[in-house]
Amino acid sequence: MKIKEAKEVFKNTKKSSILAYIVLRILVIICLVREIILMNYLNALLCILSIILLNLPVFIEKKFKIDLPDGLEIAIYCFIFAAEILGEIENFYGAIPIWDNILHTLNGFLAASVGFSLIDLLNKKIKNFNLSPIFVALVAFCFSMTIGVLWEFFEYSADKFTLSDMQKDSIVTTVSTVTLDPNQNNKVVIIKDIAKTIMYDNEGNELAIINGGFLDIGVNDTMEDLFVNLIGAAVFSVLGFLYISDRDKYKIAQKFQIKKQE
Repeated sequence: MKIKEAKEVFKNTKKSSILAYIVLRILVIICLVREIILMNYLNALLCILSIILLNLPVFIEKKFKIDLPDGLEIAIYCFIFAAEILGEIENFYGAIPIWDNILHTLNGFLAASVGFSLIDLLNKKIKNFNLSPIFVALVAFCFSMTIGVLWEFFEYSADKFTLSDMQKDSIVTTVSTVTLDPNQNNKVVIIKDIAKTIMYDNEGNELAIINGGFLDIGVNDTMEDLFVNLIGAAVFSVLGFLYISDRDKYKIAQKFQIKKQE
């Protein structure tokens, strides 16, 4: 995007949003320089990706002629920084166990705000078309959950085809499965108090020892992500419902509502 075009958009943006953008961009550039000096080129690419993503709100505003509210824009900036820089490069995902949950909850909240804005804009634009507050809130909730499910599809596909580990594994001590039913009668076999799992290859060579239980391959992580996404989506949907019911009294959702440029 050209500098003049960016300045034109920034003129219509609140100062707090500009400040958040500038501060986070500077921090990302500092991180980029550090990673290049340390020759961590993969992390450097993540920094470049973060810089590109930080410019997306401005690009979207100009491209689609919409106004992102200050609260939503700052939340998007912080989400990008928290996910890419703090999460991936600074390893907050590993250092802070609930970091991933926090981001997925925020994602559910933000995605619901986008879905809410889209349906509310349609509701206002079309004459003789007045959707009930509960319906708008439900659409916002479903939109957010769809985004969450699509992201989990992406994580699964990445792990499946690139052998990454986006769907983080966890250690479990109890397994219930019909696969181990010796008669194959679809009877559930429950194994409890698993203390250790040993993996071998086809030739009998020991590959790995998992102390403490059995290795879950991401199912728990996926369901946990969707559950916290549901919480974030539900919170905003309630706020959106209250806002449409009484726009003068409940204005929290308005701070995250996308508007069409005049």
